[in-house]
Amino acid sequence: MTYIPKVLYPIYEANLARQLKDLPRPKHVAIMADGNRRWARENGFTDVSHGHRVGAKKIAEMCNWCDELGINTVTVYLLSTENLRREPEELDLLCQIIGDVADELGHAKANFQVRPVGHLELLPAQLRRKMEENSELTRGNNGVRVNIAVGYGGRQEIVDAVQSLVAEKQKHGVHGRELVESITAEALGNYLYTKGQPDPDLVIRTSGEQRLSGFLLWQSAYSEIWFTDTYWPAFRKTDFLRALRDFSQRHRRFGL
Repeated sequence: MTYIPKVLYPIYEANLARQLKDLPRPKHVAIMADGNRRWARENGFTDVSHGHRVGAKKIAEMCNWCDELGINTVTVYLLSTENLRREPEELDLLCQIIGDVADELGHAKANFQVRPVGHLELLPAQLRRKMEENSELTRGNNGVRVNIAVGYGGRQEIVDAVQSLVAEKQKHGVHGRELVESITAEALGNYLYTKGQPDPDLVIRTSGEQRLSGFLLWQSAYSEIWFTDTYWPAFRKTDFLRALRDFSQRHRRFGL
């Protein structure tokens, strides 16, 4: 990528924003906010928790960018079900930081709608309580919907959806062949964690990794995916605008 002097970034950013005017843009952006620990190490911090804290501040910035650009849904992947097996000390820190993120978004002037997405029963009690409190606090808001994916696993989401659908059908006396035939893609969509929401148009993953790692496996079937080597704490609005510019130039085929 061409080097751009820091002083010129405001001009470059404004030019990117002008380029995007009247071009197609996503309604739902999903973010895999990756690279916090690597950013901390490469910037000389012996305490990698600094990377998590800087990355947490970036989430509110990202949501504000989406608000400015008319993107009405954001899903941020912060804690997978696998992450719940980390060392207790690191997990406690992550949960504290994620709880602070939920509080910041819940009390933001932008009127965000905070929605936890994941297997909340698996979360430590304090984090689960914070997620539920901020979800309830912002229930009537009309700003950007912010899905915070915590205790989330794509395979587990699909399993939960199938089990919930089957249980609901059995409750109403549906069995045998009729039950089997009732399990359709459309029906399952009503039991996903993101039910009632549009699927992501664009998935962004930072840090150079090029895989979905179980993130929104069902919902991202036809999403455009944009990878960047930039670590999440260093992700700038210019990077986001580049992703949107790339999205606007793609011809979406939706599997056709």
